[in-house]
Amino acid sequence: MGDSLERLGSEAPGLDATMKDGSSSELCMEIDGVTPFRENAATAEDWRMALNKVVPAVVVLRTTACRAFDTEAAGASYATGFVVDKRRGIILTNRHVVKPDFCQSIIGWARARNFRFHCGLVYVAEPGYMLYRAGVPRHAIIKKFAGEEITTLGNLISALSKLHRGARVPLEYVSYTDRHRRKSVLVTMDRHEWYAPPQIYTRNDTDGLWTTKPAFQPLPPLLACRAKDAQPHGNQILDISREADLMEHIHQDGNQELIDGVANMETNDDRSSEDSHAQDESDIGKKKRRIEEDSAANGAVADYSVNNSREIELDARNMENRATMADYPAPTAQSANASYAEHVIEPTLVMFEVHVPPSCMVDGVHSQHFFGTGVIVYHSQEMGLVAVDKNTVAISTSDVMLSFAAFPIEIPGEVVFLHPVHNYALVAYDPSALGLTGASAVRAAELLPEPALRRGDSVYLVGLSRSLQATSRKSIVTNPCAALNIGSADCPRYRAINMEVIELDTDFGSAFSGVLTDERGRVQALWGSFSTQLKYGCSSSEDHQFVRGIPVYTISQVVEKFVSSAKGPALLINGVKKPMPLVRILEVELYPTLLSKARSFGLSDEWIQALVKKDPLRRQVLRVKGCLAGSKAENLLEQGDMVLAINKEPVTCFLDVENACHALDKNDNVNDGKLNMTIFRQGCEIDLIVGTDVRDGNGTALVINWCGCIVQDPHPAVRALGFLPEEGHGVYVARWCHGSPVHRYGLYALQWIVEVNGKPTPDMDAFINVTKGLEHGQFVRVRTVHLNGKPRVLTLKQDLHYWPTWELRFDPDTAMWRRNTIRAL
Repeated sequence: MGDSLERLGSEAPGLDATMKDGSSSELCMEIDGVTPFRENAATAEDWRMALNKVVPAVVVLRTTACRAFDTEAAGASYATGFVVDKRRGIILTNRHVVKPDFCQSIIGWARARNFRFHCGLVYVAEPGYMLYRAGVPRHAIIKKFAGEEITTLGNLISALSKLHRGARVPLEYVSYTDRHRRKSVLVTMDRHEWYAPPQIYTRNDTDGLWTTKPAFQPLPPLLACRAKDAQPHGNQILDISREADLMEHIHQDGNQELIDGVANMETNDDRSSEDSHAQDESDIGKKKRRIEEDSAANGAVADYSVNNSREIELDARNMENRATMADYPAPTAQSANASYAEHVIEPTLVMFEVHVPPSCMVDGVHSQHFFGTGVIVYHSQEMGLVAVDKNTVAISTSDVMLSFAAFPIEIPGEVVFLHPVHNYALVAYDPSALGLTGASAVRAAELLPEPALRRGDSVYLVGLSRSLQATSRKSIVTNPCAALNIGSADCPRYRAINMEVIELDTDFGSAFSGVLTDERGRVQALWGSFSTQLKYGCSSSEDHQFVRGIPVYTISQVVEKFVSSAKGPALLINGVKKPMPLVRILEVELYPTLLSKARSFGLSDEWIQALVKKDPLRRQVLRVKGCLAGSKAENLLEQGDMVLAINKEPVTCFLDVENACHALDKNDNVNDGKLNMTIFRQGCEIDLIVGTDVRDGNGTALVINWCGCIVQDPHPAVRALGFLPEEGHGVYVARWCHGSPVHRYGLYALQWIVEVNGKPTPDMDAFINVTKGLEHGQFVRVRTVHLNGKPRVLTLKQDLHYWPTWELRFDPDTAMWRRNTIRAL
């Protein structure tokens, strides 16, 4: 009897005979012609013979799905196959191991059968960023887009090609779980170049690769911006109300599995803990949503990320606008007994909706979607500024939409300043986008930085609900100077340090933010959201947020620099270049210690009396918790040092240190940016000259994607750990993509790349120069150093076909994020 396997794979006469020689039986297995075992009749010898026939034909397949498609997520996995034709190299395996031949959201026969749809419809296999941002779920069928009926993929491509960057157009879809009702959402085209232009992937059966071609030729960014500006402002006024089911989908926080349009993004450095970590994040998200629902029932803001509201004194032009708002009725409080402060503040409040592209989730940001409330701190004909907490606008690589309580309109905003220490950001908007009526209705708030709040003072807590309705209550200050102590998260991200906050007796819960005002509506503090991570035991942790009051003193200083004369690099805002403010800081993390404890450490009675006289309320001394790696103070101050005085003036709180740094800017030529510090170290009093650092508020301005890992300069939260590799600052791996070479070979996040093929990479420029010379398919040796200091060397194979090397760089001359290809096929 001939070999049935060989017959199945043979077409030419005599092929059976040629396959019989040598080890043909060792690499193939028989499918038919084998007498089946009867129940309980098989012996150990029978099993041994069967295994001897089967095992030589068994192969282990390691597959890498570079893109999420056909209901399967991108990733690397293992599968089992059987050699059925040794000569042709044919392996029999599971259907789910292989992929279809056309990758651009056309529903195929298998999916049409499962979902009972017609073949050929435009089907959302993965929503990516643009559709996820609009709330379109997986497995949706697109029926209408930008006013055009969508029946084929060509219709969708044609509609996309007519849109410019930043355009907002309606989309109608049906879900397979609710196929009898169409749902309508607004889709926003990316204004920045977060992703490459739309592409069509087609499998080439000759070489087995998927080839790409542009779906259409997009407009250059400048032409796209001109096309957008040519549209009347009326087209930009969009209804901010959404369907209830859409809002439920949108408010799912970014701790769920993140999709970047082509691949999932991860930050965990240990692949083996992926599943349990994802489950923990899912549970966290559910708990947060429950809190939001409970808060919504009480009239509070039911948002995952909560923001601050802030206000600033108006210039003369804004004061005139305040008196000429007759064109549009001013917003009124919902309750008849609403406070006067609520009436005054409501026209200054703004609701934020912030989306972070997964390909740009840098600086350890912990979510993809944030909601919150901000407050207008400056408003003129040329520029508007809104202040908001950094638990809402965490990084500059964000898409920000603003909805105003004073006027029903939704417009984009641009992140222009992220304070390097304090928990607030400034977002700019174009007042001309509001129209004449809207610009007259919107106004800035008035700040009252002094006098500082004291214990027992009465304040009004005012903010917005999700429906843009003002909510307020009267509260009492219980602690005006509570020092924050937030530990580092597992994945380092921004955390508030060197800050004193305000605590109240009653508030609206952890999902409500706003402002603290006096009875006249003048803002004394921000009621902002802070992010932290609670750890339980050695392995479990949970993201948590809380709200506290932030004194407006530092915000008023920065806004004053914006309006008057900043010294930083210029940034294009609404077509006008403006110098950005710089902040001088002492890059040292401090914490307070009671004087009674300090006495036990040996601090003299003379200094204790001097500190009590300086501040009888706090009765504390500041100690050094650690220095930021790479700072000028790193090699001078040590952990445990007590900061007694700066420039011979006693120091008792964080504000004293900030004022000393701020004074250096006024006398920069005299002090050369250095502080004369008196410290107490191990029983000795020491005088040191310590340098300060000048930082801007731009945040991370350069991101590189190499082999599927997102690398950047080490951000402050990483440097706050007090460690940088000896080889240099290196490039820090912030995230990695599923299905990429780094996923396949195990180059995960939370580590520095210090060498590539033996060449040092001390900074991003050196890394670009090294990687742009690497060839497709080349094996690359990478040396890394983990956050815990552990070195490692690994080898990965570069794949420029599916994973070209590209950078995302912020251009201050155009205020745009530009995507540039460094190396591709």
